[in-house]
Amino acid sequence: MAAEPTPVRQLRADQARRVADILRHQLHAGVFDGALPSEQELAAEYGASRNTVRDALALLKDEGLIDRAPKVGTRVATRKYDHGLDALLGLQETFKGHGTVRNEVRAAMHVTAPPAVARRLGLAPGERVVYLERLRYLADLPLSLDLTYLVPDIGTEVLGHDLEHTDVFVLLERISGHSLGSADLALEAVPADPHTASTLDIPGGAPLLMLERLTRLDDGRPVDLEYIRMRGDRITMRGSLTRSTPEWKVL
Repeated sequence: MAAEPTPVRQLRADQARRVADILRHQLHAGVFDGALPSEQELAAEYGASRNTVRDALALLKDEGLIDRAPKVGTRVATRKYDHGLDALLGLQETFKGHGTVRNEVRAAMHVTAPPAVARRLGLAPGERVVYLERLRYLADLPLSLDLTYLVPDIGTEVLGHDLEHTDVFVLLERISGHSLGSADLALEAVPADPHTASTLDIPGGAPLLMLERLTRLDDGRPVDLEYIRMRGDRITMRGSLTRSTPEWKVL
């Protein structure tokens, strides 16, 4: 019989982080309707001291997720919006039902493709592409800053459409006559540089979700390369994953 592992003594900060992680998910999922349970109730639920719960709530307050005030208690300050990682959707499609998505078009023009962009889009060196830069809002809240490179034949036609109210994904399908098929993406956390922070109305150095996405039509042709900076305090990336047959079952 295997011996029980020696328990590791955890600092209160470790315990507070664990409580904060669970509460954060509940906040994003809309479990709490306005007010959170009292510190005493949370302490009982998580088997933690009130001081630990108080530290966990302080972490969430610093993240801007809750407000706390004497005689008022702890209340939900804001909810993040879910952005799926397992479906190829434009921002309007993603946030349908949450409000109106609009785009402030900051640039829409032909440029010479940087060599790395040309390679990703399967273009010859020095070929021209269409470049779009859009500040994207949900209602009046800035959510993301999108830098997009489009292949020239389709991109040129995109320029003639309403880019303020229409997703580029929708236009790609209309113009090409093909459905979008697949995308390669990379997601990482980066701090907001001063210019981006000012554009997205967040403090300098605030966390951003940086998404690089290369999108192809259903015939495999790459048509759209994007670099998207999303506010980490307003968007949560979610997906559903399926495990393939484990190696030990194959042997």
